[in-house]
Amino acid sequence: MAPIDRKKVSSSLLRAVGYDPREQCLEVEFNDGRITQFLRVPSEVHRRLMSAPSIVSYFRDQIEDEYSRRTVR
Repeated sequence: MAPIDRKKVSSSLLRAVGYDPREQCLEVEFNDGRITQFLRVPSEVHRRLMSAPSIVSYFRDQIEDEYSRRTVR
């Protein structure tokens, strides 16, 4: 899989978020430097995350425990 470009976000937990629509892979960089990929995430979920009033709340409620993940770093 090609590297995923991440966009910086304003959040107390997350530093940057990227998405590969072809692979349906959501890549999250945390403020502590960890990078995790969430698998089989629909593009609509990524869109809603990026437009959520609270990115952290949406991430915790809709993504964190809902999708398979793999640690990148």
